[in-house]
Amino acid sequence: MLLTITSTAVPATDLGFLLHKHPGKVQDFDVPVGRAHVFYPEATEGRCTAALFVEVDAVGLVRGRRPAGPEAFSLAQYVNDRPYAASSMLAVALSRVFRSAMAGRCDALAGEGATYHDRDHGWHLALADRLAAAAPDLIRTTRRLVVDTTDPDSTAAGISWWEELTGSGGEGMVVKPYANLHRTPRGLAQPGIKVRGREYLRIIYGPDYTEPANLDRLRRRNLGRKRSLALREYALGLEALERVARGEPLWRIHEPVFAVLALESEPVDPRL
Repeated sequence: MLLTITSTAVPATDLGFLLHKHPGKVQDFDVPVGRAHVFYPEATEGRCTAALFVEVDAVGLVRGRRPAGPEAFSLAQYVNDRPYAASSMLAVALSRVFRSAMAGRCDALAGEGATYHDRDHGWHLALADRLAAAAPDLIRTTRRLVVDTTDPDSTAAGISWWEELTGSGGEGMVVKPYANLHRTPRGLAQPGIKVRGREYLRIIYGPDYTEPANLDRLRRRNLGRKRSLALREYALGLEALERVARGEPLWRIHEPVFAVLALESEPVDPRL
């Protein structure tokens, strides 16, 4: 049995949120009549289709049941003329597979078994913008700019944006790889780097930190330990989210959380 539902409301992939089923995954479920499979034959911004395929286990339905009366022969259950109650079987599968969506709740904190760290920042920001639009008194958007570092004009625009921001009293900005979780030949890329303005840095390094001798001393600092610490904490945070998404016990989720707290106790100059 196959049931499909299609959305054309942009962004159509929001159907995944409505059903609590990730469009990028094929999910399988045990149901009383066999196995149910949920998948998305198409998932684009303009059109998204979710499909429920119920695979009926005809043998399993009759195994262990002995017919009585005139039908009491060995193959009676397999050759009778009674049709499957397809509508009932489909109803049972729907209630089992989409129980959280039908009840208006999500049973998995991280989005029904997913953490979405594989989605780029554009996807996350678009979702955050929609939340802000829905609840402006609760959530506010932040200024952001996408910069293509291979394009000199785009890079120059990014520098001007930062200079304007810090020149008007802003603390600075955080630079992140657009791909979010980004791997390089040397391992994970830094998830974010703070780029603070000159005047704000005077609070941290002193009013005369821009003197040539002081700048030279600051540039010679070894940041390897701080970068390593940031990457380890980032990886542990992702691991904690993955364990939440998998529905693991609370003590298993707390393991990477306490590991982050332990790393925070390492003696590292907080001004770095």
